[in-house]
Amino acid sequence: MRIIFMGTGEIALPTLQWLISSQDSGWNHELVAVYTQPDKPVGRKHLLTPPEIKVLAGLHGIPVIQPESLKGNETALQQFAAFQPDLAVVMAYGQILPRKIIETPSIACVNLHASLLPRFRGASPIQAAIREGDAETGITLMHVVSRLDAGDMILKESLPILPGETGGTLHDRLATLGPRVLERGLHTLMSGSIPGEPQDEACVTYAGKLLREDGEIDWSKDATAIERMIRAYEPWPGTTTEIVLGEEKRKLKIHPTTLVTTGNSSPPGTVIESGSRLVVNCGKGALVLAGDLQLEGRRRLKADEFLRGVEIKPGTILS
Repeated sequence: MRIIFMGTGEIALPTLQWLISSQDSGWNHELVAVYTQPDKPVGRKHLLTPPEIKVLAGLHGIPVIQPESLKGNETALQQFAAFQPDLAVVMAYGQILPRKIIETPSIACVNLHASLLPRFRGASPIQAAIREGDAETGITLMHVVSRLDAGDMILKESLPILPGETGGTLHDRLATLGPRVLERGLHTLMSGSIPGEPQDEACVTYAGKLLREDGEIDWSKDATAIERMIRAYEPWPGTTTEIVLGEEKRKLKIHPTTLVTTGNSSPPGTVIESGSRLVVNCGKGALVLAGDLQLEGRRRLKADEFLRGVEIKPGTILS
């Protein structure tokens, strides 16, 4: 079986590593190419940096293809077909695949999506699962179709969302689940039967691409919802609030751990305790900011250390 792997995000690294190492383990497949996004400038010096997927594939001598876009790119479509793939495996690739790509593999084009579909189609299912208070999430192996994450499901594997889970820790646990789901899927695909359970469109929800401004805290919300958001958006896009220090308005980044406690009658966003930690009143309840705090342009500090250097008096209103 000739396989093309298509991925860019770090969540795809363990799955690519498994595909590489399993070539010599009696699986009877060959990884003929890896597709990933083009190198991008990174950091203050804007150094052109390759995706880690490219680095891993290059270490093993696997051809790496990095088209800016596949849509309407006849040269790229012909190159893809020239690899004569039996199977294309997609995970966090970052592009919508055109129909010609989807239809080229002789067996199937499949995607590993980090949610229990049809819940949380889209770009940020990991953060959404924590933010919305789900008890579990997982990975769905599905057929790729022209619509976003709408293909028939081949199989799912779930895992519980742990107390205190952040977007970063859940991402890493789902990354290690990917190879196991793909291994199960390959057994099925190699058997000659290609199952597919249609998604229930009545149960579909979406989790769109997150922007930095999505992490701005609305203190009028329930403290429980804000606590989940802070965990979900760690490390990206992070959660911030605005605070006036002196006469200057500054952004304050808030990291876990945060704890829900009883609030009072003061307006949402009011600091009701300040010492070794901050306690902020919310629309319902209050939130204890006991994790790290970071003013924009400054280094990240533990809450007690931060508050020794920055005076935030009770009654201060965060916005």
